[in-house]
Amino acid sequence: MIKKTLNKLVLYLGIFMMFGIMLFPDMRDIIGHVVGKVLDPLLLLLPLHMIIFILAAITGLYASLIQKYTMDWEMMRRVQDRMKNIQKEFRQAQLANNAQKMKKLETQRTQMMGDQMEMMKQQFKPMLYISIISIPLFFWVYLVIGNAPTATMVFPFWGERLLNEQLFGPFQHWLFWYFLCSIPVSQMTRKALNIGGM
Repeated sequence: MIKKTLNKLVLYLGIFMMFGIMLFPDMRDIIGHVVGKVLDPLLLLLPLHMIIFILAAITGLYASLIQKYTMDWEMMRRVQDRMKNIQKEFRQAQLANNAQKMKKLETQRTQMMGDQMEMMKQQFKPMLYISIISIPLFFWVYLVIGNAPTATMVFPFWGERLLNEQLFGPFQHWLFWYFLCSIPVSQMTRKALNIGGM
């Protein structure tokens, strides 16, 4: 009972982190300052781009661990394999102009909608857990970058760039660097945990 209640509270917190911030934009700075109580000392020890690298690596690691233990990977693989087989058979039936088989496969595809909805639910839940840690870290970095507008780093092929400079759309260089660092750690962790075969 307590575990179920805690689980719901965590999920509601995740929903707030993902969507509530849009309704209360001032919360971004408040959350950034709260996280700063813990992370600000790092600014005296390391350059900002190295701190972003460490935070991104931690994000990649815990995101993979959360996905490992909150998702039914066997069910996901089973549904995906079944869907691939149905799509393959459907293409063959189309080429052979076999209307009866196409109709039968279309029925099977419709029956699988429930499984696909379950897959979507399975993927959404870990996102909420991950957002509880990731989004406050983003707010802190965003706040720090705003207070250090001259912070730069040297990117391969691009040379030195301001971290708060826009790369494309709303994406700034620091965010690109964050994702660039988190992806390899995430991929290695997923491979080690055998959850990378999706």
